[in-house]
Amino acid sequence: MPDPARLRILEIGSIPYFKTAFPAATTFYATTPIPDPTPATQRHVLSLSNLRELWDRAHAPGFDLIVCRPPFFAPWNPVWILRALFSRRTLRGEWQFVPAFGSQLVRGRLAAPLAILDQEDVPHVARHNFHLMDSCRLYFKRELPIDHWRVFQRTGHRDVPTPRFRASARQRRRLEKLRPISLGLPPEGEAALPDKPQDKTVDVFFHGEMLQSSTVRARGMAELLALREQGLNVDLSEQRLPLPEFYARMARARLVWSPEGLGWDCFRHYEAAACFAVPVISRPTIERHRPLLEGEHAFYYDPEPGGLALTVRAALADPARLEAMAVAGRAHVLAHHTMRALATHIVETTLAADPAR
Repeated sequence: MPDPARLRILEIGSIPYFKTAFPAATTFYATTPIPDPTPATQRHVLSLSNLRELWDRAHAPGFDLIVCRPPFFAPWNPVWILRALFSRRTLRGEWQFVPAFGSQLVRGRLAAPLAILDQEDVPHVARHNFHLMDSCRLYFKRELPIDHWRVFQRTGHRDVPTPRFRASARQRRRLEKLRPISLGLPPEGEAALPDKPQDKTVDVFFHGEMLQSSTVRARGMAELLALREQGLNVDLSEQRLPLPEFYARMARARLVWSPEGLGWDCFRHYEAAACFAVPVISRPTIERHRPLLEGEHAFYYDPEPGGLALTVRAALADPARLEAMAVAGRAHVLAHHTMRALATHIVETTLAADPAR
């Protein structure tokens, strides 16, 4: 398999994911305004002046791989149009309507294999992105339901896809392209990670949104507060923390509670392990890419009452095991869940996939 850094990659989307991972190899067209568009380094904001240029680049030889992020809204969606009309960016003169059509340009016969990178919170594929499923070689989805058919729930089908829907050859072709992908470490966080284990002064650490997030968090918080009343050292914060402080407090903890939020997969799963702590995670509801393994890198707990407290107490009973798990978890995350590692996985898996599928 060729080195991804030596390939020619065309990226279309709201975030310069591959442009960050492989800057010299990637030509990036932004579908939202970016702070420093520099055509000389192949960072463009899509506009009327380069719309045809992008179409030609996607459909003529010149690239080894095309990567596209699916938009949350279709460009013609009334909600999106109203938001764009009255956004601060539009008022500053940063016109957003043309860039929103970026994903529409990867239709027809493309000159290179197309990979879709979907790291949104939602567990479905929106109807306006079905054309991406048809055009791509593989579709990498972060919140991929265990039953893959549910990506079509209330988008391709009015409810849970029926046996008749699942028998459709067209829908099966789309389904076969789905692959799991993780959110991984935030790119800005990799440089802030501790380089060695820290002295453990806290039993459990948690910092995160409570009121406007998952009910899993509200139920678990009650159990953590009860554990603190019973004498465990539980470090809780509802204030927004600077990233270095956030990582420093995680590094001092033996366990980091990492419950489901708006999506099951979240940065904290991987940040905790990368900070030499052991994440305690609510049971997965999705298919995962290179998962943190139970008892080797992380602990998973049942969401029923008492499940979190029972898992925490059992974990803390064996400090030597926690120390070994922390080291193994960090190595696993740095090997498989950095931006560069995930981008490399997408490149290698897409290029190795059978085009006939």
